[in-house]
Amino acid sequence: MGKNKKYKRSVYQSLAVITQFGINMLVPIFLCSFAGMFIDERFGTAYWFVLLFFVGALAGFRNIFILAKKIYEGDSSDEDRHQQTKRN
Repeated sequence: MGKNKKYKRSVYQSLAVITQFGINMLVPIFLCSFAGMFIDERFGTAYWFVLLFFVGALAGFRNIFILAKKIYEGDSSDEDRHQQTKRN
């Protein structure tokens, strides 16, 4: 029964990370896109939407990179801690 509970927690943690990836990617894209549409409508231009869409995409990729880096570093530090407790 202990393994099943641990497996369920692992599944929920994985779903939470996937959801976080999606939110961290989509929010900057939507915010920048809406800002670009607003600027284009306000000033009668036609290029701010495209420009800010790509800025939002780059910001989203940066957010995902930072999140993935934190998750990877957290996993490796957990393994190091586990190996240290085995030695002692």
